[in-house]
Amino acid sequence: MVETVVNIERTTTTTTNGPPGGANPAVGGDGGFWSAIRLNIDYFRTIPGIIKIVEFVLGIICMALAAPPLASATSFFMFVIVISFIINILLIAAYFLGIREALNVAVNWIFSELITTAVLTLLYFIGFIVQLARWSDATGMGSGSNTAAGVFGLFNFLAYAAGTYFLFLAHRSGATH
Repeated sequence: MVETVVNIERTTTTTTNGPPGGANPAVGGDGGFWSAIRLNIDYFRTIPGIIKIVEFVLGIICMALAAPPLASATSFFMFVIVISFIINILLIAAYFLGIREALNVAVNWIFSELITTAVLTLLYFIGFIVQLARWSDATGMGSGSNTAAGVFGLFNFLAYAAGTYFLFLAHRSGATH
């Protein structure tokens, strides 16, 4: 699996033309956390990055088709979709802004993302089965869109399963970032 690595350099700059009195409040310090943030578009050209974008798009489609929840099965399905969508947005933001590399914490990011994605894969598996079991033979208001939501839930389950597989390969290879 391809893992995008971002090297971060912390630099400070000084200016010679400060305000009167010699003090320049914009100069000094190491810049902190925000100086280490860099946009990482290259990650989204890799297979795991493309899978995250696919999960994001399929999540939007599932939410649009299943809303409003007309049955308790759809309520559970929507719960799974929304939780997965929020976590996916946070992961996309973390990769896009390079937050994982900017934080100096001892966290095995690959393993924690592997566990999270595996749990979401299981929830999507249960969710799309419950959704299709409830709506596949139903007729009437909302049956078509809810059946389609279940089918797109199946596709998103497959995307999450692929993401879990690639994260497992990365974890097994010893990657931590």
